[in-house]
Amino acid sequence: MEVPEVPAETARIAHAAFPKGALFIRLRDELGPLLLDQDFTQVYSGRGRPAVAPWRLALITIMQFVENLSDRQAADAVRGHLAWKYALSLELDHPGFDASVLTEFRQRLLAQDNPLLMLDRLLARCQELGVLRPHGKLRTDSTHVMAAIRVMNRLELIVETMRALLNALATAAPAWVQQIAPETWYDRYAHRAETYRLPKSEAAKQAFADTIGQDGHDLLILLLGDDVPEAARQLPETEALRRCWKRQFISKQGKQHFCTREELPKGDMLESPYDMDARYSTKRGREWTGYKVHLSETCDDDLPHLITHVVTTQAHEQDAPIGKQIQEQLYEKGLSPQQHWVDAGYNGAELIVSAREQGVV
Repeated sequence: MEVPEVPAETARIAHAAFPKGALFIRLRDELGPLLLDQDFTQVYSGRGRPAVAPWRLALITIMQFVENLSDRQAADAVRGHLAWKYALSLELDHPGFDASVLTEFRQRLLAQDNPLLMLDRLLARCQELGVLRPHGKLRTDSTHVMAAIRVMNRLELIVETMRALLNALATAAPAWVQQIAPETWYDRYAHRAETYRLPKSEAAKQAFADTIGQDGHDLLILLLGDDVPEAARQLPETEALRRCWKRQFISKQGKQHFCTREELPKGDMLESPYDMDARYSTKRGREWTGYKVHLSETCDDDLPHLITHVVTTQAHEQDAPIGKQIQEQLYEKGLSPQQHWVDAGYNGAELIVSAREQGVV
């Protein structure tokens, strides 16, 4: 299906209201349709209820990012903003759609083997329009991505990890949880960790943490039993508890002992049971918990600067091994640069060898 023309009445009023133009009006006038429905054939089934046109949802996602809008705000903009209706080829009285459609669209994209399909299609379109030059100048650097979690201290973390597993088990196997959980667990884990009046003295903190540790150890033993329902065996919250307890506790005389800072082993630390991949990191004086995104951007003097490659890693991973991966993937897409500037963190023997193989300066 081809992208429809901008309705005549929408075009007339938009140009009258914005005689000097507006960002999204210029986007449509100068670049035309960036994506087509055919670009999303792998994302949508041929059956089922009629969907909002994928090309529109893709463009809305871009416009939403530019304006830094939530899904609800973006859906309101489709209904009420003239420039948005113009860019999306909508009649002035078009009622829009529910905000949940945007969430579903992103989930469909992420479920694909190539979740960056939309970016690749846009880059191909930009090459057709002459605003992206392969084998030009490129720069790459990484920046922080905050995880959507609450940062917790170690005491809060063990309470919330235990609580998260119990809640998951209560959903997956409620009868089994009622059978094995002692009454003290209902009082101890009924509320989120941040609402606790946690102990103040070091001795009281240690005793409290040891109690939590023993509860978690006992629960993990129970989960190995033959009577455990199948739905409760493979919960990700169980793995979160195992990982957390492996780092936070050691066994002393058959009891779980909360590690002191000196006893704490080195290695990955679970930061939250609700996002097991989030990690703590620092860069240039900034501290954060979450992820790291590596962005490669063209920097030719006579062309717009466009992001041509995106890689997301855990926050604690070093930049150096990612540099070689970025260059190889750019080469596969036919977008390897002639000159490639990178942050000092990417410098390494592997990156230099990869650059020489591909003729990158």
